[in-house]
Amino acid sequence: MENKQLVGKISHYYPKIGVAVVDLTGNLKVGDRILIEGHDSFEQTVSSMQIDMKPIKEAKPKQSIGLKVEQEVKGKAMVYKI
Repeated sequence: MENKQLVGKISHYYPKIGVAVVDLTGNLKVGDRILIEGHDSFEQTVSSMQIDMKPIKEAKPKQSIGLKVEQEVKGKAMVYKI
């Protein structure tokens, strides 16, 4: 990946609902293309984010969000905007 910007780190994953908790260090919004880099790395487009079970369109550094992910992820995986 040539242009990747670190935007957060996964702290938890809920396999039954396919949601990862991401502690953000950068801005992220619905529609952004991200790379999740960990045990298994994959790319996806951000389709759904929530804070306190309420849908949001964008999030800022120092927020923890629930992010719908397309594959299983492990805690401590890094999230990059690409």
